[in-house]
Amino acid sequence: MLTRVKSAVANFMGGIMAGSSGSDHSNGSDLPMKFPYVRPEFLGLSQDEIECSADHIARPILILKETKRLPWSTGYAEVINAGKSTHNEDQASCEVMFVKKKAGVQSTPSKSSKRRSSLPNGEGLQLRDSPEVDGISFQYWALFDGHAGAGAAVVASKLLHHHITDQLQDLVDILNNSAVLPPTCLGEDPETTSTNSRTLTRAASLRGAAGAPGSPSTPQTRFFTEKKIPHECLIIGALENAFKEMDLQIERERSTYNISGGCTSLVVVYLQGKIYVANAGDSRELQILNVSGYNSCSLHNGLNCSHTIKMQLAFLQPHLLGNEFTHLEFPRRVQRKELGKMMLYRDFNMTGWAYKTIEEDDLKFPLIYGEGKKARVMATIGVTRGLGDHDLKVHDSNIYIKPFLSSVPEVRVYDLQQYEHSADDVLVLATDGLWDVLLNEEVSEAVTNFLACCDPDDPHRYTLAAQDLVMRARGVLKDRGWRISNDRLGSGDDISVYVIPLIHGNKQS
Repeated sequence: MLTRVKSAVANFMGGIMAGSSGSDHSNGSDLPMKFPYVRPEFLGLSQDEIECSADHIARPILILKETKRLPWSTGYAEVINAGKSTHNEDQASCEVMFVKKKAGVQSTPSKSSKRRSSLPNGEGLQLRDSPEVDGISFQYWALFDGHAGAGAAVVASKLLHHHITDQLQDLVDILNNSAVLPPTCLGEDPETTSTNSRTLTRAASLRGAAGAPGSPSTPQTRFFTEKKIPHECLIIGALENAFKEMDLQIERERSTYNISGGCTSLVVVYLQGKIYVANAGDSRELQILNVSGYNSCSLHNGLNCSHTIKMQLAFLQPHLLGNEFTHLEFPRRVQRKELGKMMLYRDFNMTGWAYKTIEEDDLKFPLIYGEGKKARVMATIGVTRGLGDHDLKVHDSNIYIKPFLSSVPEVRVYDLQQYEHSADDVLVLATDGLWDVLLNEEVSEAVTNFLACCDPDDPHRYTLAAQDLVMRARGVLKDRGWRISNDRLGSGDDISVYVIPLIHGNKQS
């Protein structure tokens, strides 16, 4: 086990995640690729430009050439790694999607029903009256950070938004008509459902309590009360299911196509006045706002937020640990000389810490070991959320890591309609190549200062702000490698950054 841990640490220090290689075909598969390796379509690069961008020494920063290619004048910039992998394992996609109602689903007419249509680039959404609501539209931005190859990231960048569309199809009528509460079963009329509930309540009362001494004469409806599910929760559920379906598709097709490795996924969806941020992995978002009464927030490393769930799974199914790992958490690695002594620990069902007597099983390697960015699941991978990695094993063993990797994202919601935004209020999305070397405060200050010096009417200002962030994180190549401010070590990882102006969200209907 010690040899495996040393190997994993050596790979990590070398800049390559354990279990991966510098190739995008690390499994040696002869299977065809589902999609060829590309850079984001909205960059409009030729094949020659894609090859030139893969210079690991010069590391040219690619930016968006035409602002109209992305909705809301969104800015984007990226740069390849310093030799960690052959290809840039980051992928990005941005779409304006229209969700049509499933065929055969009857509409619920509404006097205020309107049909929404948009231009290809998402600008200028227009509404026109319609006797029947037939769809909804949403804006979509996504970043995928691949590991052990770019395969999973490329596939997710091509398909995840379609899975989201599929999941939203059942909700078209509900989301377009706020007066309609979601029935328990799709296809049921809410009024009929309510009538059926009253009938069931009455029948249950007659069967269960009518003849009992002292039984109430009126039906007890509390057992049949249906929860009122907010539309926001329905959209969150659709996003969660879309991520799961994407992961299942990768699993099914890995025997047909060479879908190498796995990827983290950071998705932003704007729908009906709200921004939904779904994060599975260690890419993050940062809101930079000057809005009174609202604090900026960011998503954190996906490793910590599902720590307890992984410990619980290990407790319930210890065979998944291969008799080499322990699900218990200790303040530090337990040594053999400490057998029989007392040490602090905690289990999956504990928030605090307590003492226990150290036993032989406690000498096993921790399921999750390390702190922050150095933390690793089974000494192999640094996140517990993501897509793919179905064949990933602990080094030199038959222990699969996938059971401890969840495809379900953490979702946060921000209601744009609650605040008036300025042109300098933005949402920054970036892969860990940025966050590994720059603090939230540094990113916020850099973007705020940069936009303040730009012409407010310049449509390229957000792309230039994204380029500035990538340049700050990459740094300048010197004798001792890539260096950033204060001679700190710059990022040798792939870096991808969106800068999304929130003021456009207030203008959407």
